[in-house]
Amino acid sequence: MQFLKQCVILILTWEARLVLLRHKPRIIAVTGSVGKTTTKDAIFSALAGVEHVRKSAKSFNSDVGVPLTILGLDNAWSNPFKWLINIFKGALVIVQSDYPKWLVLEVGADRPGDIKRIAQWLRPDIAVITGVPEIPVHVEYFNSPEDVVREKRALAEHLKPGGKLILNGDDARMREIHGAFRGYSVTYGIENNNEFFASHEEVLYENGLPAGMQFRVDHKGSSVPVSVYGALGRPRIYAALAAIAVADVVGIDTVTAASALAGWEAPPGRVRIIQGMKGSMLIDDTYNSSPSAALAALDTLRDTRATRRIAVLGDMLELGKYSKEAHKQVGERAASCADILITIGFRARAMAEGALDGGMRDESIRQYERDDSARATDELLAQVKEGDVILVKGSQGMRMERIVRALMNDPEQAPDLLVRMDREWQFK
Repeated sequence: MQFLKQCVILILTWEARLVLLRHKPRIIAVTGSVGKTTTKDAIFSALAGVEHVRKSAKSFNSDVGVPLTILGLDNAWSNPFKWLINIFKGALVIVQSDYPKWLVLEVGADRPGDIKRIAQWLRPDIAVITGVPEIPVHVEYFNSPEDVVREKRALAEHLKPGGKLILNGDDARMREIHGAFRGYSVTYGIENNNEFFASHEEVLYENGLPAGMQFRVDHKGSSVPVSVYGALGRPRIYAALAAIAVADVVGIDTVTAASALAGWEAPPGRVRIIQGMKGSMLIDDTYNSSPSAALAALDTLRDTRATRRIAVLGDMLELGKYSKEAHKQVGERAASCADILITIGFRARAMAEGALDGGMRDESIRQYERDDSARATDELLAQVKEGDVILVKGSQGMRMERIVRALMNDPEQAPDLLVRMDREWQFK
């Protein structure tokens, strides 16, 4: 079975390479340990009103996901017949007449060499690196965070001649890459030493309820207001800044890009705002979790107006030797951001320890095993009050979106609003 999978990947990759050779689209590739999908979606929104552009579907960022995006094909999952159809359709794309001018592709790495293997043939025109925190996601397959940085840097090293590099300048490791890069590179971030930086950031409220984020983007002496809807937190601002920086490189002015971002739809499971039962508000951040993302989500919870702030946090997976330390750190932050902490999973027990160390009272902490998540949801729902804001976050394997679905005011909207609602996921 593995041999057949590799054969399919090889065929699709060669078809994708032929498509690039034939149609010569300009490529924007996005990588990093945090915020890849959100940033990719923001870039697409900033460009879509002006350019003919295609983006990676969902989180298609692997050695099979990237070719599928280039070919405009869906994931066939475990259906061999559909993969054969994909191969046939891929061959037709090579000779078709109409093809996007720009591709916005997400490129990820689970193991060393993943990005280099793709970047060697992809050769992007613009590379965006969103940053690598001190404890990155998927770090268990790398010896250190520095090894993760080297992996992400491979995208910059395989830019086309004259290619442009866009970096999160608030990340010290990205600033090092910026300083060493011999070509054109710009930085974005919250700090005002970046070429594109945000100021006056705050939660945007409508009818007393959180609706999104608003800020100003400053660049070369100009200051433009930006409002983004549907999700909360700084990650949303970082993604918007990256999109505006890319738009500038492409030749789209900041005012036009900022206006386009007002229609940028929040991707499922990434700090998305959803109406909860009994007049509560849910912050759905269930796509995945890493230490830096969990800390950012807790800060978002802290900064949101609420009667009570409740954090429902599941295990963060694939952290290797950093796992206990990272979970304790998140728990300590929760003590200052939440009134109630609910942990799901045996790794998350360390969050409870950290919360106690951070000064949270024992009666404000509830711990459940992964198999008890349904009971945890029922017990929480019995105590939810109007005005509560509930953050739900955990790694993909924890399936925390099921908790969000149970807490939603309108569960029938789940297929449109939540992650992993595809039929294939329901059997996992």
